[in-house]
Amino acid sequence: MIEEVVYQQKQLAIIIRANYKKEGISFFTPGDFSQQLGYMNRPQGYIIDPHVHNLVERKVTLTQEVLYIKSGKVRVDFYNDEQDYLESRIVETGDVILLASGGHGFEMLENTEMIEIKQGPYCGDEDKVRFDHAPEKINLISKKNEPEF
Repeated sequence: MIEEVVYQQKQLAIIIRANYKKEGISFFTPGDFSQQLGYMNRPQGYIIDPHVHNLVERKVTLTQEVLYIKSGKVRVDFYNDEQDYLESRIVETGDVILLASGGHGFEMLENTEMIEIKQGPYCGDEDKVRFDHAPEKINLISKKNEPEF
């Protein structure tokens, strides 16, 4: 299953659930995203020709990050660019989430291992603005229609 988090026609995140399965190859991001997120399902014996990537200069102005939830359960809180809380989703073991725009915060609901992938080089304090993470009421959006808490 694929979920999109959208606010005012702006894509904040794409979630690929652990149970997603489709034949062939699918890309979920538009061509202008600085992180390209895709899925491949190929049969035994399928060959991807050896290749090298050309040197292509790219200009990256916004850090986008991908999280793979290796184990555990995490609540992801989404914020707009003005740091206003919008909604939350839960990702768990095997899920992948691309954080494309807006703000985000996390609460580990279980002991969690995550792998993070994002562009470099890392710019230290210039890379992000931290702000208080205290939504008064969590608006949990779920494919299972879980109640708010």
